Amino acid sequence: MARKGLFGWWHEGDAPAKKALIAASLGWMLDAFDVMLYALVLTSLMADLHLDSGTAGWIASVTLIAAAAGGLAFGVLADRLGRTRALMLSVLLYSIFTAACGFAQSAIQLAIFRIFLGIGMGGEWASGAALVSETWPDRVRGRALGFMQSSWAVGYALAAVVNYLVQDVAGLNWRYVFFVGVLPALITLWVRRNVEEPAIWRRARAESKPATIREAVAGKMLGITAAVTLMNAFSLFGWWAFNSWIPAYLRLPVASGGIGFSGSLMSGLVFVNQIGMWFGYITFGFISDATGRKRAYVVYLVLAAVSVWAYTSTANPWILLVLGPITSFFATGYFSGFGAVTAELYPTAVRATAQGFTYNLGRIASAAAPWLVGDFAKTHGYPAALSIAATAFLFAAMCWTFIPETKGRTITS
Repeated sequence: MARKGLFGWWHEGDAPAKKALIAASLGWMLDAFDVMLYALVLTSLMADLHLDSGTAGWIASVTLIAAAAGGLAFGVLADRLGRTRALMLSVLLYSIFTAACGFAQSAIQLAIFRIFLGIGMGGEWASGAALVSETWPDRVRGRALGFMQSSWAVGYALAAVVNYLVQDVAGLNWRYVFFVGVLPALITLWVRRNVEEPAIWRRARAESKPATIREAVAGKMLGITAAVTLMNAFSLFGWWAFNSWIPAYLRLPVASGGIGFSGSLMSGLVFVNQIGMWFGYITFGFISDATGRKRAYVVYLVLAAVSVWAYTSTANPWILLVLGPITSFFATGYFSGFGAVTAELYPTAVRATAQGFTYNLGRIASAAAPWLVGDFAKTHGYPAALSIAATAFLFAAMCWTFIPETKGRTITS
């Protein structure tokens, strides 16, 4: 029986499980740190490289398409070569190309660097989610994955702090913010020395040959795979539609469709939002373990839609200070369920492949979100453009009509 308390579940894992969770959490935290630097420096970058909002949104969308390709590729690699090897490679990839973004002299150069960054970004989640799913007990899997997913909020908050220190305090160019992004590469040294491949993966690898993507997600699983992929697509669309443009929306002058806050106020509001985001991640794991994956998902997604509409209806900084964490709580917390649901639906031999497929095919569909919001904002304003995210969250909730409850399932080899 799991111990009580916010982190009582931690004692349910053995030493290899704890190291696996730390590795995956660090990878995901630093993934968020590197990826979200773009949104935080966007106003300065757009001015320096002479980009309009449509082009800036297009570059963000290209990053997501690359992340989808990376997730698909690394899902297969994680099933074939191992979870930890794939994890290390993905971290190295996104770290190196984050720093490369600081050298970009044009939109094309920036897009190329963001493509390679995106491949590493997508690969990290596919590898890390499988690693955690296979090392933690069934009864606390949701909480473990929730903890891993919550590290995204920590990484985003760190990115806001670094952006503030580099641009607002030190007065340095936005390029230096990206240069800091190479530091995550250092965690691969610790992962290599301390994290083992899950025992269940080693057994499955020894007993059977690696499966193809078709074997992983088609056949009798085709209907469920389609529903999960669509749910991921709509929920990811909502998240990227909202979060890709919030920093720019808060910072841009009123004449350009924004609210016109200072850089320090924008960074502060984004930082506070991550507090709500972190609690959303953590509580989703507890709630989904207690009440079921389906009920938790639907409640979070519906309340995400409501809170996004509320957030885009005011320009009062004090109201936004309160609404921001609430919106981030519901509009992000459901991410903690992605790994648990797919781990409980698919067997070990194809788990990472299936997770990479359903998550990242959905990401391909969601890649249009930053571009669509940026382009729509030019004619209808940012509040109307950002409200597109709310509609996407409602569609994601509807997809759960076709997805079975998986709470408490023992993952199989």
